[in-house]
Amino acid sequence: MKQPLGVILAGGQSTRMGGGDKGLLGLGGGTLLSHVIERLEPQVAGLALNANGDATRFAQYGLPVLPDSIDGFAGPLAGVLAGLDWAAEKGADMIVTAAADTPFFPGDLVPRLLLASEGMSHPLALATTPDAKRGRVRHPTFGVWPVALRDDLREALRGGLRKVVLWTEQHEGREAMFPVTTFDPFFNVNTPEDLKHAESLL
Repeated sequence: MKQPLGVILAGGQSTRMGGGDKGLLGLGGGTLLSHVIERLEPQVAGLALNANGDATRFAQYGLPVLPDSIDGFAGPLAGVLAGLDWAAEKGADMIVTAAADTPFFPGDLVPRLLLASEGMSHPLALATTPDAKRGRVRHPTFGVWPVALRDDLREALRGGLRKVVLWTEQHEGREAMFPVTTFDPFFNVNTPEDLKHAESLL
């Protein structure tokens, strides 16, 4: 199986942070986004950023910036679709996505997702972590996605679908379970308090 391309999803509206780009917030001498790039880049064959608006604000990272092709704020699936269209142009057959506000995700994200999707004609799997109350928590911005299903996803989005899990379940998407040690590796920064917590975790 070829190494997938990586797409960092930074298209969110960051309302709990007062708007703007969460990924550009400072963290430990870099930014949230620089930490995400550092973790994902070694695991993939190439990297792009999904974000809307003026692409020059991300110029320092030297990555292609892919805007959503679906109008209106359509959520993470629109970013996945933008990534799949980019990957198709590159001749790749899958992408792995990560969120721009989650600086501590696992260093073995990609191999575990690929392992979970092994044997599928269209590799599709989401990251999950164990949860004492609910059994497990799915992390829908962290997954492996097949280029072969991009037109199906486009139609679903045009039809109003927004929930990631509804679409992955339609295609028998699998799950990759990641252990939680001292903290949840998929902890994401939504508020100023979360950013302070991230600083302490560094």
